[in-house]
Amino acid sequence: MSADTRPPRIPTAREHQYDPPELLGEWRAKCPVAPLTYADGHEGFIVTSYALAREVLQDERFSSRPELRHSAVHEVLGDGSPPEDDVPGMFVGMDPPEHTRYRKLLTGELSVRRMRELEPKIVATANRLLDAMETPERTGDLVPSFAMPLPSLVICDLLGIPYADWEVIRPVSERMLRTDSSADDVKQCYATIFEFLAEQVKRQLKDPQDDLLGGLCATAELSDVELTAIAFQLFTAGHETTANMLSLGTLCLLQHPEQLAAIRADPSLWQGTVEELLRYLTVIQFGISRGAREDVELNGVSIKAGQTVTISLPAANRDPQRFPDPDVFDIHRPASGNMSFGFGVHQCVAQQLARTEMRLGYQTLFDRMPDLELAVPADELEMRIIEIVYGVKSLPVRW
Repeated sequence: MSADTRPPRIPTAREHQYDPPELLGEWRAKCPVAPLTYADGHEGFIVTSYALAREVLQDERFSSRPELRHSAVHEVLGDGSPPEDDVPGMFVGMDPPEHTRYRKLLTGELSVRRMRELEPKIVATANRLLDAMETPERTGDLVPSFAMPLPSLVICDLLGIPYADWEVIRPVSERMLRTDSSADDVKQCYATIFEFLAEQVKRQLKDPQDDLLGGLCATAELSDVELTAIAFQLFTAGHETTANMLSLGTLCLLQHPEQLAAIRADPSLWQGTVEELLRYLTVIQFGISRGAREDVELNGVSIKAGQTVTISLPAANRDPQRFPDPDVFDIHRPASGNMSFGFGVHQCVAQQLARTEMRLGYQTLFDRMPDLELAVPADELEMRIIEIVYGVKSLPVRW
């Protein structure tokens, strides 16, 4: 098939800061399993309906293995797997039962109970960051001052990584997640972060600390490479998504003052608010991909073995068949069912940590700064259009 007659590439143009590309909604209405051309020229499909997204993500005929998945936005970068195949311990690119073995090691460490135990430390960290923002000018940029460091400090504490070391490596992580980075640059970023974390693992193996990584080093029968791969996945996923949800979610709440007032009057609404923000904003903007192990028919569409299917999480979370008035932000919406953390056996293992950080982060921020407001017009904010994780690049505020 010539380039002129190939299926379209994944759409990226947004009409509004919060809404996914309009073309995704058109596909969902007309053809929820639509042909898609990937960054490397592969021809596969994009799924835009909620029901079909869940169907794919729990169907064992679709694999997470990187050699079966193509990226819709980058020739190398997929959903978090490294450029090379078969890295021991990189469980996001594995299928059960291999995937299950690694995941079980983490579920206890990241359980709801453990997150409750972390709550005082998260609140203390949030307050410390807000203390540092308190200047006579009463202005600042919420992204570098609060939204980015809060989850980063928490994940560094969980992994026993000095925060000063993380600040040095952070620009590498950011460059790795840009869709305009070259293939060689992405590979080099992976290698740099992997080498950095390998040193952290060596240190913990010599002297395990009372943290998640130290516990794995002390008790789990894992190789150095496996431990480094697990740390890599937690490290890279543990700050970017939550940081962008904190900043973009704050912007959204400031632009819905009536709903923010309702939350202030009834703080029990914060938990449901977090779920609605996750659904409405869906910062994993290009979705996640699976590769067909065998020929599959999905909603009447024939998918051949070896073809990639991308699940558009933003489109699924705006599906009117699942969420009435999906383009309306409503904190009173029943707080369940959004797919921002994926679905099935690969659903984000750290989702409870992210939820806890967001709930406590928002609540602490708005309690401490009741007069918080934007310091610039919202339409002047620069958005993270070409990053894997959507959000705002900066959020100037005053209080």
